[in-house]
Amino acid sequence: MPARMRNVRAIAVVMGCASLALAVSLPAQASSPHSRGIERAVLPSGDGWASADGSTTGGAQATPDHVYTVTDRAELIAAFEDAGDAPKIIKIAGTVHGNADETGTPIGCEAYQQDGYTLEKYLAAYDPEVWGTDEVPSGPLEDARVASAKLQAAAVNVNVPSNTTIIGVGKDPTVIGASLQVKNVSNVIIRNLSFEDTYDCFPLWDPTDGDTGHWNSEYDNLVVYGSDHVWVDHNTFSDGDRPDADQPSYFNEVFQQHDGLFDIVRGADLVTVSWNVLRDHDKTMLIGNSDSAGDDDRGKLRVTLHHNLFKDVNERAPRVRFGQVDSYNNHFVASKGAAYGYSYGIGAESQLVAEHNAFTVPKGFDKATILKKWSESSLSAGDNYVNGRRTDLIAVHNAGVPEEQLTEGAGWTPALRAKVDHPLAVPLLVGLGAGAGRASLR
Repeated sequence: MPARMRNVRAIAVVMGCASLALAVSLPAQASSPHSRGIERAVLPSGDGWASADGSTTGGAQATPDHVYTVTDRAELIAAFEDAGDAPKIIKIAGTVHGNADETGTPIGCEAYQQDGYTLEKYLAAYDPEVWGTDEVPSGPLEDARVASAKLQAAAVNVNVPSNTTIIGVGKDPTVIGASLQVKNVSNVIIRNLSFEDTYDCFPLWDPTDGDTGHWNSEYDNLVVYGSDHVWVDHNTFSDGDRPDADQPSYFNEVFQQHDGLFDIVRGADLVTVSWNVLRDHDKTMLIGNSDSAGDDDRGKLRVTLHHNLFKDVNERAPRVRFGQVDSYNNHFVASKGAAYGYSYGIGAESQLVAEHNAFTVPKGFDKATILKKWSESSLSAGDNYVNGRRTDLIAVHNAGVPEEQLTEGAGWTPALRAKVDHPLAVPLLVGLGAGAGRASLR
C-alpha cells in the first residue's frame, strides 16, 4: 500500500477512535449543575491516587441540614463553621470574592493598608538606587507592608474542613481573589468552579533574588497542604482580568502579584486532579514545594493528573519533588507568542510518570524544553505526541540539553487509571470535556 494511503488510513482510524472515545471515555455531561445527584458524586473506583486506601467521598453522606448554598465569602465560612467535620455539601452560586467586606462587596488593596504603607512610598524607599541590592528590605515601610499583608491574608485564605464537597451551581460559579486552603484535613472534593485572580496586594521586593531581583507574592487559588484523599475535578484556574502580562514593571521586573494556580505540598497525599483547565499563568503547579521538605514528603505526594488542559502556562505543569506522580492524557498547549519555559519540572527524588499526553506547540518550538531537569531524578515518559507525532521526550531533551541529562525509569508502574485514551484523541476529548461547567454525573 502506498505510504500516502497508509497515512490516510491511519488518520481515519484515529478519528474513529476519537469518536468512540467521545462516546465511551468522555464523562457524561450534566445539563445543569443543579441536576439531581451531581453534588453527591464520589470519586469512581480506580480513578487515580485519591481512589486508593478508602477512596474519596467528600460530603456525599451529608444530611439535609448540612447542604448549603452560599453566595459570598462570609456565607462560605459560616457553612464550614456550622458543619465542622461532619459530611457537608457547599454549593457556590454566583461569584464569591475573597477581597470583600462583610456584605460581600469587593474591596481594593487600600482597605488593607496599615501604618502608612503605600506602594509609592515603598517603591521610593527600596529603589535599588536608594536601598542598594545587597539586602532585603527592612525598616518601618517593610514592617508596614508585612502588617498590611497579614490583614489581607486573613481575608484571602479560607480553610476547608474534612468531609467536604464544594461544587459550583447555576451560571458561571466563580471564586475571585480567594485562596482555598485544604490544610491538614481529609476527604475533600472540589468541582465545577472557576478560580480567578488570587492576587497579592503587597508583594515583597527582594533585590537578592537572582541576578536582578524579583517581586515575590503569596497566595494560590487552591492549596492542598498536608491533606489526603482530595479530588479536584472540572475546574478552571486562571488570573482572570489581571494577567501578569498586563502588570507594570518596577525596578525593571514585572510587579508579580500572583504565585501559583494550584499547589500540592507538605505531605499531601492521595490526590486526583482530573478534567481541569489551567491557563494563562506563570508558576502553575508545585507538587512538593522544597528540596528540604523530604521529612514531610517522602512516601507521600502521590498524585494523579489526567485529562487536564494546560494552556499558555510558562512553567510548573507540574514541577515535581519526591512524589509518585502519574500524569497521563493531558493536553499541553503553547500558543505562538505566549511565554514558555517548560512543562514538566523534574525535581528532588521525584518519580514522575508522564505518558500518553498530547502537546500542541507552534512552529519552531524547541521540544527539548518540555522537560526541565532540576535535580538528579529519573522519570518515565512514553507514548507522548507533539503536534500529532509520537515523540521520545527524554531523548529529545537529552539531545537538546546535553548538559542536563535525564535518565529513564521512574521505578514504579501506575495501576490506578481511568480509561487511557490514545494521545491523538486527547486534544479533542479534553477540549470538549475539561473545565468548569462540564462536571459529570458519574
